[in-house]
Amino acid sequence: MNTIATQSTAIQSTLPAIGRVLLAAIFVFSGVGKALAPGGTIGYIESVGLPFATLGLVAAIAIELGGGVMLALGIKTRLVAALLAAFSVVTALVFHNALGDQNQLIHFMKNIAMAGGLLQVVASGAGAYSVDALGARKLAARAA
Repeated sequence: MNTIATQSTAIQSTLPAIGRVLLAAIFVFSGVGKALAPGGTIGYIESVGLPFATLGLVAAIAIELGGGVMLALGIKTRLVAALLAAFSVVTALVFHNALGDQNQLIHFMKNIAMAGGLLQVVASGAGAYSVDALGARKLAARAA
């Protein structure tokens, strides 16, 4: 294989991993923030009229931290990306729906854009550098 083709293959293998980590970062940081300062999140959940704010907090932390780490590592990537995309759209609609407020509009559009990026991951999968790919390689080796 020539050098240009090898470099192109390396880039094509690396970019999905970088993309997953960049997408996951916002979820991991947000989940950690909620875990370290739960009162603010509980108050915010209550302010939009949702019941069971503490349960909502726990669910949000689990989805953001668990899903973020799984996405970054490429574990059950398509499923996790779909879950995080749905979470992003729901949170945009529930918490950032005051679109006349410039700040809320930006948060709404950020969530929708994240959902779009996550749907790209659903469509393309985890890529070569992921736990999913490692499992597929091990399965193929056993079958051979």
